[in-house]
Amino acid sequence: MQIQDDKPYDDINITPMLDLAYVLLVIFILMTTATVQGLKVNLPKASNTPSLAKPKTKAITLNNEGKIFLDTVPVTLPELEQRLNQQKAQTPDFPVIVRGDSLTQYQGVMDVLDVLGRLGLTQVGLATKPQAK
Repeated sequence: MQIQDDKPYDDINITPMLDLAYVLLVIFILMTTATVQGLKVNLPKASNTPSLAKPKTKAITLNNEGKIFLDTVPVTLPELEQRLNQQKAQTPDFPVIVRGDSLTQYQGVMDVLDVLGRLGLTQVGLATKPQAK
């Protein structure tokens, strides 16, 4: 018997490649649809304590006339100190943002910062606008 080797080999057997593709597809489908199974339990309910909640930020605003506002309520410096002291008794370390108008006298801002320093408030931010490009 004589083997015919003069005919070129032009067929590629893709069956093993398709088998591999199907196996990988099945593995991918199984892994993406798998969920973590666990026991069902009745979870306890937590109390709504204010210590776990974030304290509300207080905003102190100084306008160009020198008037001071705590959130949106106009106050004087002694009233500001009293209200912040009351807030500090409830939540000792609450954040404060000082917003001063660009035409505000610098002494007014320093008076407010002095009150915050006397009360021992450490989370103080100064609000600014980003510079236009």
